[in-house]
Amino acid sequence: MIRSVLRAALVPAVALWATASAAESFVIVGATVVDGTGAPARKADVRVEDGRITAVGKRAHGKGVPVVEGSGLVLAPGFIDTHSHHDRNLDAHLDALAAAAQGITTIVVGQDGGGPLPVAGLFAKREAQPAAVNVATYIGHNSVRDAVMGADYKRAATPAEVERMVAVVEDNMRAGALGLSTGLEYDPGIYSDPSEVMALARATARHGGRYISHMRSEDTRLDAAVDELLEIGRTARLPVQISHFKIAIVDRWGDTAPLLAKLDAARRAGIDVTADVYPYTYWQSNLEVLLPKRDFTDLAAAEFALAHMARPEDLRLTQYPANPAYVGKTVAEVAALRHVPPARAYLDLIVEAEAKGMHNVVMGRSMADDDVAALIAWPHSNICSDGGIEDAHPRGAGAFPRVLAWMVRETGRLKLEEAIYKMSGLAADHMGIGDRGRIAVGQAADLVLFDPATVADRATIENPTALPVGIRTVWVNGVAVVETGKATGARPGKPIRRAN
Repeated sequence: MIRSVLRAALVPAVALWATASAAESFVIVGATVVDGTGAPARKADVRVEDGRITAVGKRAHGKGVPVVEGSGLVLAPGFIDTHSHHDRNLDAHLDALAAAAQGITTIVVGQDGGGPLPVAGLFAKREAQPAAVNVATYIGHNSVRDAVMGADYKRAATPAEVERMVAVVEDNMRAGALGLSTGLEYDPGIYSDPSEVMALARATARHGGRYISHMRSEDTRLDAAVDELLEIGRTARLPVQISHFKIAIVDRWGDTAPLLAKLDAARRAGIDVTADVYPYTYWQSNLEVLLPKRDFTDLAAAEFALAHMARPEDLRLTQYPANPAYVGKTVAEVAALRHVPPARAYLDLIVEAEAKGMHNVVMGRSMADDDVAALIAWPHSNICSDGGIEDAHPRGAGAFPRVLAWMVRETGRLKLEEAIYKMSGLAADHMGIGDRGRIAVGQAADLVLFDPATVADRATIENPTALPVGIRTVWVNGVAVVETGKATGARPGKPIRRAN
Protein backbone atom coordinates (compact mmCIF):
# COMPACT_ATOMS: atom_id res chain seq x y z
CA MET A 1 0.00 0.00 0.00
CA ILE A 2 1.10 3.57 -0.66
CA ARG A 3 2.69 5.30 2.31
CA SER A 4 -0.02 7.89 3.00
CA VAL A 5 0.00 9.95 6.16
CA LEU A 6 -1.76 12.89 7.65
CA ARG A 7 1.06 15.14 8.74
CA ALA A 8 -0.74 16.27 11.88
CA ALA A 9 -2.19 12.97 13.07
CA LEU A 10 -0.44 10.24 11.03
CA VAL A 11 -3.77 8.68 9.98
CA PRO A 12 -3.60 6.26 7.01
CA ALA A 13 -5.23 7.68 3.88
CA VAL A 14 -7.49 4.67 3.42
CA ALA A 15 -9.02 5.35 6.83
CA LEU A 16 -9.89 8.84 5.68
CA TRP A 17 -11.52 7.85 2.41
CA ALA A 18 -13.07 4.44 2.92
CA THR A 19 -15.64 5.57 5.47
CA ALA A 20 -17.60 8.03 3.35
CA SER A 21 -17.96 9.51 -0.10
CA ALA A 22 -17.23 13.06 1.03
CA ALA A 23 -14.29 14.58 -0.82
CA GLU A 24 -11.22 15.36 1.26
CA SER A 25 -8.33 17.76 0.80
CA PHE A 26 -4.96 16.09 0.22
CA VAL A 27 -1.78 16.42 -1.79
CA ILE A 28 -0.04 13.71 -3.81
CA VAL A 29 3.72 14.18 -3.70
CA GLY A 30 6.71 12.63 -5.44
CA ALA A 31 4.83 11.02 -8.33
CA THR A 32 5.65 11.35 -12.00
CA VAL A 33 2.69 13.17 -13.52
CA VAL A 34 1.44 12.13 -16.95
CA ASP A 35 -1.22 14.76 -17.35
CA GLY A 36 -3.45 13.35 -20.09
CA THR A 37 -2.50 15.87 -22.78
CA GLY A 38 0.26 13.81 -24.38
CA ALA A 39 2.89 16.14 -22.91
CA PRO A 40 6.10 14.60 -21.51
CA ALA A 41 5.92 13.15 -18.01
CA ARG A 42 7.22 15.41 -15.25
CA LYS A 43 7.67 15.42 -11.52
CA ALA A 44 4.96 17.48 -9.82
CA ASP A 45 2.84 17.51 -6.70
CA VAL A 46 -0.94 17.63 -7.10
CA ARG A 47 -3.33 19.15 -4.59
CA VAL A 48 -6.99 18.16 -4.37
CA GLU A 49 -9.70 20.08 -2.52
CA ASP A 50 -13.43 19.34 -2.52
CA GLY A 51 -13.18 16.96 -5.45
CA ARG A 52 -11.22 19.30 -7.73
CA ILE A 53 -7.55 19.74 -8.59
CA THR A 54 -6.49 23.07 -7.10
CA ALA A 55 -2.72 23.09 -7.63
CA VAL A 56 -0.13 21.28 -9.75
CA GLY A 57 3.58 21.83 -9.14
CA LYS A 58 6.09 22.40 -6.39
CA ARG A 59 3.81 24.71 -4.42
CA ALA A 60 0.88 22.31 -4.07
CA HIS A 61 1.59 21.66 -0.38
CA GLY A 62 -0.41 23.07 2.51
CA LYS A 63 -0.27 22.91 6.29
CA GLY A 64 -2.20 20.13 7.94
CA VAL A 65 -3.16 18.57 4.60
CA PRO A 66 -2.98 14.77 4.22
CA VAL A 67 -0.07 13.65 2.06
CA VAL A 68 -0.12 10.69 -0.32
CA GLU A 69 3.41 9.52 -1.13
CA GLY A 70 3.71 8.70 -4.82
CA SER A 71 7.47 8.28 -5.25
CA GLY A 72 8.31 5.77 -7.95
CA LEU A 73 4.74 5.81 -9.27
CA VAL A 74 2.90 7.52 -12.11
CA LEU A 75 -0.08 9.77 -11.48
CA ALA A 76 -2.50 9.98 -14.41
CA PRO A 77 -6.01 11.27 -14.96
CA GLY A 78 -8.70 8.70 -14.30
CA PHE A 79 -9.39 6.63 -17.39
CA ILE A 80 -12.58 7.25 -19.40
CA ASP A 81 -14.11 4.11 -20.89
CA THR A 82 -15.85 5.44 -23.99
CA HIS A 83 -17.56 2.15 -24.80
CA SER A 84 -18.62 0.43 -21.60
CA HIS A 85 -21.25 -2.05 -20.48
CA HIS A 86 -20.23 -1.84 -16.83
CA ASP A 87 -23.67 -0.40 -16.06
CA ARG A 88 -25.11 -3.90 -16.40
CA ASN A 89 -25.38 -5.35 -12.88
CA LEU A 90 -24.07 -2.07 -11.49
CA ASP A 91 -26.86 -1.93 -8.89
CA ALA A 92 -25.58 -5.20 -7.45
CA HIS A 93 -21.94 -4.06 -7.64
CA LEU A 94 -21.94 -0.37 -6.82
CA ASP A 95 -18.19 -0.53 -6.19
CA ALA A 96 -17.86 -1.17 -9.97
CA LEU A 97 -14.61 -2.92 -9.08
CA ALA A 98 -14.10 -4.58 -12.47
CA ALA A 99 -13.87 -1.09 -13.96
CA ALA A 100 -12.43 0.94 -11.09
CA ALA A 101 -9.58 -1.50 -10.40
CA GLN A 102 -8.38 -0.82 -13.98
CA GLY A 103 -8.19 2.90 -13.25
CA ILE A 104 -11.49 3.62 -15.00
CA THR A 105 -13.26 6.51 -13.28
CA THR A 106 -15.96 7.28 -15.89
CA ILE A 107 -17.99 4.80 -17.90
CA VAL A 108 -19.85 5.86 -21.04
CA VAL A 109 -22.86 3.62 -21.57
CA GLY A 110 -25.88 3.39 -23.86
CA GLN A 111 -23.67 1.71 -26.45
CA ASP A 112 -24.35 -0.47 -29.51
CA GLY A 113 -27.76 1.18 -29.88
CA GLY A 114 -28.86 -0.11 -26.48
CA GLY A 115 -29.28 1.47 -23.10
CA PRO A 116 -32.11 2.63 -20.88
CA LEU A 117 -34.72 5.20 -21.84
CA PRO A 118 -35.38 7.81 -20.69
CA VAL A 119 -31.82 8.78 -19.88
CA ALA A 120 -33.18 11.17 -17.26
CA GLY A 121 -34.21 8.08 -15.31
CA LEU A 122 -30.67 6.73 -15.43
CA PHE A 123 -29.26 10.03 -14.16
CA ALA A 124 -31.83 10.23 -11.37
CA LYS A 125 -31.02 6.70 -10.30
CA ARG A 126 -27.29 7.33 -10.19
CA GLU A 127 -27.88 10.49 -8.14
CA ALA A 128 -30.07 8.63 -5.66
CA GLN A 129 -27.85 5.55 -5.62
CA PRO A 130 -24.31 6.61 -6.56
CA ALA A 131 -21.73 4.14 -7.77
CA ALA A 132 -17.97 4.26 -7.35
CA VAL A 133 -17.56 5.59 -10.90
CA ASN A 134 -19.10 8.39 -12.92
CA VAL A 135 -21.68 7.51 -15.58
CA ALA A 136 -22.37 9.25 -18.90
CA THR A 137 -24.66 7.88 -21.59
CA TYR A 138 -25.66 7.95 -25.22
CA ILE A 139 -29.20 7.47 -26.53
CA GLY A 140 -29.51 3.99 -28.03
CA HIS A 141 -31.04 3.89 -31.51
CA ASN A 142 -32.24 0.32 -30.97
CA SER A 143 -33.95 1.37 -27.74
CA VAL A 144 -35.63 4.27 -29.55
CA ARG A 145 -36.69 2.02 -32.42
CA ASP A 146 -38.09 -0.51 -29.98
CA ALA A 147 -40.06 2.18 -28.14
CA VAL A 148 -41.63 3.41 -31.37
CA MET A 149 -42.00 0.24 -33.47
CA GLY A 150 -42.26 -2.53 -30.87
CA ALA A 151 -42.32 -6.08 -32.22
CA ASP A 152 -43.05 -4.94 -35.77
CA TYR A 153 -39.46 -3.91 -36.48
CA LYS A 154 -38.28 -6.13 -39.35
CA ARG A 155 -38.86 -3.40 -41.92
CA ALA A 156 -38.05 0.20 -42.75
CA ALA A 157 -39.74 2.73 -40.49
CA THR A 158 -42.50 4.93 -41.92
CA PRO A 159 -42.02 8.71 -42.08
CA ALA A 160 -44.40 9.09 -39.13
CA GLU A 161 -42.40 6.57 -37.09
CA VAL A 162 -39.14 8.34 -37.91
CA GLU A 163 -40.73 11.60 -36.79
CA ARG A 164 -41.66 9.99 -33.47
CA MET A 165 -38.11 8.66 -33.11
CA VAL A 166 -36.73 12.13 -33.70
CA ALA A 167 -38.92 13.45 -30.88
CA VAL A 168 -37.60 10.75 -28.52
CA VAL A 169 -34.01 11.58 -29.43
CA GLU A 170 -34.53 15.28 -28.88
CA ASP A 171 -36.20 14.75 -25.50
CA ASN A 172 -33.28 12.64 -24.32
CA MET A 173 -30.70 15.04 -25.71
CA ARG A 174 -32.31 17.79 -23.63
CA ALA A 175 -31.88 15.53 -20.59
CA GLY A 176 -28.09 15.50 -21.07
CA ALA A 177 -27.23 12.50 -23.24
CA LEU A 178 -23.90 12.78 -25.07
CA GLY A 179 -25.41 11.85 -28.40
CA LEU A 180 -26.81 8.96 -30.44
CA SER A 181 -25.42 5.42 -30.52
CA THR A 182 -26.29 2.79 -33.08
CA GLY A 183 -25.88 -0.96 -33.21
CA LEU A 184 -26.54 -1.58 -36.88
CA GLU A 185 -25.53 -5.26 -36.83
CA TYR A 186 -28.17 -5.97 -34.19
CA ASP A 187 -31.94 -6.25 -34.13
CA PRO A 188 -33.85 -4.00 -34.54
CA GLY A 189 -31.35 -1.49 -35.96
CA ILE A 190 -30.17 -3.86 -38.70
CA TYR A 191 -33.51 -3.30 -40.45
CA SER A 192 -33.24 0.50 -40.46
CA ASP A 193 -32.80 2.46 -43.65
CA PRO A 194 -29.79 4.80 -43.68
CA SER A 195 -32.20 7.72 -44.07
CA GLU A 196 -33.72 6.87 -40.69
CA VAL A 197 -30.33 6.94 -38.99
CA MET A 198 -29.49 10.18 -40.78
CA ALA A 199 -32.68 11.84 -39.52
CA LEU A 200 -31.84 10.89 -35.94
CA ALA A 201 -28.25 12.05 -36.37
CA ARG A 202 -29.48 15.43 -37.62
CA ALA A 203 -31.70 15.72 -34.54
CA THR A 204 -28.71 14.87 -32.36
CA ALA A 205 -26.58 17.49 -34.08
CA ARG A 206 -29.19 20.18 -33.44
CA HIS A 207 -28.49 19.73 -29.72
CA GLY A 208 -24.70 19.70 -30.02
CA GLY A 209 -24.48 15.91 -29.69
CA ARG A 210 -22.28 13.20 -31.16
CA TYR A 211 -22.73 9.94 -33.04
CA ILE A 212 -21.07 6.66 -32.04
CA SER A 213 -21.68 3.45 -33.95
CA HIS A 214 -21.31 -0.27 -33.93
CA MET A 215 -21.43 -0.11 -37.71
CA ARG A 216 -23.47 -2.27 -40.07
CA SER A 217 -20.49 -4.50 -40.73
CA GLU A 218 -17.04 -5.13 -39.31
CA ASP A 219 -16.18 -7.80 -41.85
CA THR A 220 -17.52 -8.45 -45.38
CA ARG A 221 -19.08 -4.99 -45.83
CA LEU A 222 -16.66 -3.00 -43.71
CA ASP A 223 -15.92 -0.37 -46.37
CA ALA A 224 -19.61 0.34 -47.01
CA ALA A 225 -20.21 0.60 -43.26
CA VAL A 226 -17.40 3.12 -42.89
CA ASP A 227 -18.79 5.08 -45.84
CA GLU A 228 -22.20 5.29 -44.14
CA LEU A 229 -20.63 6.59 -40.93
CA LEU A 230 -18.61 9.19 -42.83
CA GLU A 231 -21.67 10.33 -44.75
CA ILE A 232 -23.50 10.85 -41.45
CA GLY A 233 -20.63 12.98 -40.22
CA ARG A 234 -20.48 14.96 -43.47
CA THR A 235 -24.21 15.55 -43.88
CA ALA A 236 -25.40 15.87 -40.29
CA ARG A 237 -22.29 17.87 -39.34
CA LEU A 238 -21.51 16.20 -36.05
CA PRO A 239 -18.55 14.20 -34.68
CA VAL A 240 -18.74 10.50 -35.54
CA GLN A 241 -16.94 7.67 -33.76
CA ILE A 242 -16.41 4.04 -34.79
CA SER A 243 -17.12 1.76 -31.85
CA HIS A 244 -14.65 -1.02 -31.01
CA PHE A 245 -12.85 -0.50 -34.33
CA LYS A 246 -11.70 -3.78 -35.87
CA ILE A 247 -11.11 -5.78 -39.03
CA ALA A 248 -13.05 -8.91 -38.20
CA ILE A 249 -12.46 -11.03 -41.29
CA VAL A 250 -9.40 -13.11 -42.05
CA ASP A 251 -9.37 -12.03 -45.70
CA ARG A 252 -8.71 -8.41 -44.65
CA TRP A 253 -6.05 -8.98 -41.99
CA GLY A 254 -3.16 -6.60 -42.55
CA ASP A 255 -5.41 -4.13 -44.37
CA THR A 256 -5.30 -1.33 -41.78
CA ALA A 257 -3.21 1.10 -43.87
CA PRO A 258 -5.80 1.83 -46.61
CA LEU A 259 -8.61 1.87 -44.06
CA LEU A 260 -6.86 4.45 -41.89
CA ALA A 261 -5.87 6.42 -44.99
CA LYS A 262 -9.57 6.73 -45.84
CA LEU A 263 -10.31 8.07 -42.36
CA ASP A 264 -7.39 10.50 -42.52
CA ALA A 265 -8.68 11.80 -45.87
CA ALA A 266 -12.13 12.26 -44.36
CA ARG A 267 -10.65 14.24 -41.49
CA ARG A 268 -8.78 16.47 -43.94
CA ALA A 269 -12.12 17.04 -45.67
CA GLY A 270 -13.61 18.31 -42.40
CA ILE A 271 -15.31 15.20 -41.02
CA ASP A 272 -14.56 14.77 -37.32
CA VAL A 273 -14.19 10.97 -37.39
CA THR A 274 -12.59 9.10 -34.49
CA ALA A 275 -12.58 5.59 -33.08
CA ASP A 276 -12.23 3.55 -29.93
CA VAL A 277 -10.44 0.19 -29.72
CA TYR A 278 -10.04 -2.57 -27.14
CA PRO A 279 -6.76 -4.53 -26.99
CA TYR A 280 -7.98 -8.03 -27.81
CA THR A 281 -8.28 -10.17 -30.94
CA TYR A 282 -11.60 -11.67 -29.91
CA TRP A 283 -15.02 -10.08 -29.58
CA GLN A 284 -18.16 -11.00 -27.68
CA SER A 285 -21.60 -10.79 -29.20
CA ASN A 286 -24.31 -13.19 -30.33
CA LEU A 287 -24.12 -16.00 -32.86
CA GLU A 288 -26.49 -14.21 -35.23
CA VAL A 289 -24.09 -11.33 -35.81
CA LEU A 290 -22.14 -13.38 -38.37
CA LEU A 291 -25.26 -13.71 -40.57
CA PRO A 292 -26.29 -10.20 -41.68
CA LYS A 293 -29.15 -11.56 -43.80
CA ARG A 294 -30.55 -13.32 -40.74
CA ASP A 295 -31.30 -16.47 -42.75
CA PHE A 296 -30.74 -19.26 -40.26
CA THR A 297 -31.36 -21.94 -42.89
CA ASP A 298 -28.50 -20.78 -45.14
CA LEU A 299 -25.86 -23.46 -44.64
CA ALA A 300 -23.54 -21.90 -47.25
CA ALA A 301 -23.57 -18.56 -45.42
CA ALA A 302 -22.78 -20.34 -42.15
CA GLU A 303 -19.90 -22.22 -43.77
CA PHE A 304 -18.53 -18.95 -45.15
CA ALA A 305 -18.76 -17.26 -41.73
CA LEU A 306 -16.92 -20.13 -40.02
CA ALA A 307 -14.20 -20.12 -42.67
CA HIS A 308 -13.61 -16.37 -42.97
CA MET A 309 -14.89 -14.60 -39.83
CA ALA A 310 -14.47 -16.94 -36.87
CA ARG A 311 -13.43 -20.57 -36.95
CA PRO A 312 -15.68 -22.99 -35.05
CA GLU A 313 -12.85 -23.75 -32.62
CA ASP A 314 -12.59 -19.98 -31.93
CA LEU A 315 -16.30 -19.46 -31.18
CA ARG A 316 -16.88 -20.14 -27.48
CA LEU A 317 -20.35 -19.93 -25.92
CA THR A 318 -20.34 -17.74 -22.82
CA GLN A 319 -24.11 -17.64 -22.26
CA TYR A 320 -26.59 -20.20 -23.58
CA PRO A 321 -29.68 -20.56 -21.38
CA ALA A 322 -31.28 -22.94 -23.89
CA ASN A 323 -28.70 -25.54 -22.81
CA PRO A 324 -26.42 -24.32 -19.99
CA ALA A 325 -24.21 -27.39 -20.41
CA TYR A 326 -22.85 -25.81 -23.58
CA VAL A 327 -21.44 -22.76 -21.78
CA GLY A 328 -17.65 -22.76 -22.13
CA LYS A 329 -17.74 -25.04 -25.15
CA THR A 330 -16.80 -24.00 -28.66
CA VAL A 331 -19.02 -24.49 -31.69
CA ALA A 332 -16.52 -27.13 -32.81
CA GLU A 333 -16.97 -29.01 -29.53
CA VAL A 334 -20.77 -28.79 -29.74
CA ALA A 335 -20.60 -30.10 -33.29
CA ALA A 336 -18.51 -33.06 -32.14
CA LEU A 337 -20.97 -33.82 -29.34
CA ARG A 338 -23.83 -33.77 -31.82
CA HIS A 339 -21.96 -35.61 -34.59
CA VAL A 340 -22.79 -32.93 -37.16
CA PRO A 341 -20.64 -30.52 -39.21
CA PRO A 342 -19.76 -27.25 -37.44
CA ALA A 343 -21.90 -25.08 -39.73
CA ARG A 344 -24.92 -27.26 -39.01
CA ALA A 345 -24.31 -27.05 -35.27
CA TYR A 346 -23.85 -23.28 -35.52
CA LEU A 347 -27.22 -22.76 -37.22
CA ASP A 348 -28.98 -25.21 -34.90
CA LEU A 349 -27.71 -23.36 -31.84
CA ILE A 350 -29.25 -20.14 -33.12
CA VAL A 351 -32.56 -21.74 -34.06
CA GLU A 352 -32.90 -23.62 -30.77
CA ALA A 353 -32.24 -20.51 -28.70
CA GLU A 354 -34.73 -18.49 -30.75
CA ALA A 355 -37.38 -21.22 -30.47
CA LYS A 356 -37.17 -20.94 -26.69
CA GLY A 357 -37.12 -17.16 -26.77
CA MET A 358 -33.66 -17.14 -25.24
CA HIS A 359 -30.55 -15.15 -25.98
CA ASN A 360 -27.06 -16.44 -26.62
CA VAL A 361 -23.63 -14.88 -26.14
CA VAL A 362 -20.49 -16.08 -27.86
CA MET A 363 -16.86 -15.00 -27.80
CA GLY A 364 -15.12 -15.22 -31.15
CA ARG A 365 -11.61 -14.61 -32.41
CA SER A 366 -11.65 -12.70 -35.68
CA MET A 367 -8.81 -10.17 -35.50
CA ALA A 368 -5.03 -10.14 -35.78
CA ASP A 369 -2.73 -8.69 -33.10
CA ASP A 370 -0.90 -6.43 -35.56
CA ASP A 371 -4.18 -4.97 -36.81
CA VAL A 372 -5.40 -4.32 -33.28
CA ALA A 373 -2.12 -2.60 -32.43
CA ALA A 374 -2.23 -0.47 -35.59
CA LEU A 375 -5.80 0.65 -34.94
CA ILE A 376 -4.95 1.54 -31.34
CA ALA A 377 -1.91 3.51 -32.52
CA TRP A 378 -3.93 5.64 -34.97
CA PRO A 379 -3.68 9.17 -33.53
CA HIS A 380 -7.46 9.53 -33.42
CA SER A 381 -8.25 6.29 -31.56
CA ASN A 382 -8.89 6.16 -27.84
CA ILE A 383 -9.06 3.09 -25.62
CA CYS A 384 -12.28 1.36 -24.57
CA SER A 385 -13.18 -1.90 -22.88
CA ASP A 386 -16.58 -2.87 -24.36
CA GLY A 387 -16.71 -4.85 -21.11
CA GLY A 388 -19.02 -5.48 -18.19
CA ILE A 389 -18.85 -6.18 -14.49
CA GLU A 390 -19.84 -9.86 -14.64
CA ASP A 391 -18.18 -10.56 -17.97
CA ALA A 392 -16.97 -13.78 -19.55
CA HIS A 393 -14.62 -11.73 -21.73
CA PRO A 394 -11.41 -10.57 -20.01
CA ARG A 395 -11.84 -7.06 -21.41
CA GLY A 396 -14.34 -6.33 -18.64
CA ALA A 397 -11.58 -6.47 -16.02
CA GLY A 398 -8.37 -6.06 -18.01
CA ALA A 399 -8.55 -3.78 -21.06
CA PHE A 400 -6.83 -0.62 -19.81
CA PRO A 401 -3.97 -2.29 -17.88
CA ARG A 402 -3.45 -4.56 -20.89
CA VAL A 403 -2.69 -1.53 -23.06
CA LEU A 404 -0.15 -0.30 -20.52
CA ALA A 405 1.51 -3.71 -20.33
CA TRP A 406 1.30 -4.86 -23.96
CA MET A 407 1.39 -1.68 -26.04
CA VAL A 408 3.72 0.35 -23.81
CA ARG A 409 6.04 -1.87 -21.82
CA GLU A 410 6.21 -5.08 -23.87
CA THR A 411 6.10 -3.90 -27.48
CA GLY A 412 6.82 -0.18 -27.28
CA ARG A 413 4.11 0.54 -29.85
CA LEU A 414 3.00 3.48 -27.68
CA LYS A 415 4.86 5.78 -25.35
CA LEU A 416 3.40 5.95 -21.87
CA GLU A 417 2.27 9.52 -22.46
CA GLU A 418 0.48 8.47 -25.67
CA ALA A 419 -1.32 5.59 -23.98
CA ILE A 420 -2.49 7.75 -21.07
CA TYR A 421 -3.66 10.43 -23.52
CA LYS A 422 -5.73 7.82 -25.35
CA MET A 423 -7.26 6.70 -22.04
CA SER A 424 -8.01 10.13 -20.64
CA GLY A 425 -7.64 13.47 -22.42
CA LEU A 426 -8.35 12.19 -25.93
CA ALA A 427 -11.23 10.05 -24.66
CA ALA A 428 -12.72 13.10 -22.93
CA ASP A 429 -12.41 15.12 -26.14
CA HIS A 430 -14.09 12.39 -28.16
CA MET A 431 -17.00 12.29 -25.72
CA GLY A 432 -17.33 16.03 -25.27
CA ILE A 433 -16.52 15.85 -21.54
CA GLY A 434 -14.72 19.06 -20.66
CA ASP A 435 -13.83 18.85 -16.97
CA ARG A 436 -12.21 15.42 -16.82
CA GLY A 437 -9.36 13.57 -18.49
CA ARG A 438 -6.49 15.91 -17.58
CA ILE A 439 -4.43 16.80 -14.54
CA ALA A 440 -4.87 20.56 -14.45
CA VAL A 441 -6.23 23.15 -12.07
CA GLY A 442 -10.03 23.16 -12.12
CA GLN A 443 -10.40 19.61 -13.43
CA ALA A 444 -12.36 17.02 -11.47
CA ALA A 445 -10.04 14.98 -9.25
CA ASP A 446 -10.45 11.68 -11.08
CA LEU A 447 -6.96 10.21 -10.70
CA VAL A 448 -5.07 6.93 -10.86
CA LEU A 449 -1.71 6.18 -9.22
CA PHE A 450 0.12 3.16 -10.62
CA ASP A 451 3.48 1.46 -11.01
CA PRO A 452 4.51 1.58 -14.70
CA ALA A 453 6.98 -1.27 -14.20
CA THR A 454 4.40 -3.77 -12.95
CA VAL A 455 0.95 -2.64 -14.13
CA ALA A 456 -0.64 -5.50 -16.07
CA ASP A 457 -3.90 -7.24 -16.75
CA ARG A 458 -4.56 -10.65 -15.20
CA ALA A 459 -7.95 -11.45 -16.73
CA THR A 460 -7.98 -14.39 -19.13
CA ILE A 461 -10.59 -16.43 -20.98
CA GLU A 462 -10.30 -19.03 -18.23
CA ASN A 463 -10.41 -16.45 -15.42
CA PRO A 464 -12.07 -13.38 -16.98
CA THR A 465 -12.78 -11.47 -13.76
CA ALA A 466 -9.21 -11.53 -12.39
CA LEU A 467 -8.24 -8.00 -11.40
CA PRO A 468 -5.10 -6.26 -12.65
CA VAL A 469 -1.92 -5.59 -10.70
CA GLY A 470 0.22 -2.50 -10.34
CA ILE A 471 -2.58 0.02 -9.78
CA ARG A 472 -2.32 1.42 -6.26
CA THR A 473 -5.02 4.03 -5.76
CA VAL A 474 -7.93 5.28 -7.83
CA TRP A 475 -9.77 8.47 -6.91
CA VAL A 476 -13.16 9.57 -8.23
CA ASN A 477 -14.16 13.16 -7.54
CA GLY A 478 -11.40 13.35 -4.95
CA VAL A 479 -12.39 10.20 -3.06
CA ALA A 480 -10.38 6.96 -3.10
CA VAL A 481 -12.50 4.11 -4.45
CA VAL A 482 -9.72 1.52 -4.91
CA GLU A 483 -6.62 0.84 -2.80
CA THR A 484 -4.25 -1.90 -4.04
CA GLY A 485 -6.96 -3.73 -5.92
CA LYS A 486 -9.60 -3.55 -3.21
CA ALA A 487 -12.72 -1.41 -3.10
CA THR A 488 -12.76 1.14 -0.29
CA GLY A 489 -16.55 1.17 -0.11
CA ALA A 490 -16.82 4.80 -1.16
CA ARG A 491 -19.31 5.68 -3.91
CA PRO A 492 -18.59 9.23 -5.08
CA GLY A 493 -19.50 8.73 -8.74
CA LYS A 494 -21.75 11.26 -10.45
CA PRO A 495 -23.93 11.37 -13.55
CA ILE A 496 -22.17 13.26 -16.33
CA ARG A 497 -24.50 15.21 -18.57
CA ARG A 498 -23.61 16.77 -21.90
CA ALA A 499 -22.43 20.32 -21.45
CA ASN A 500 -24.94 22.70 -23.06
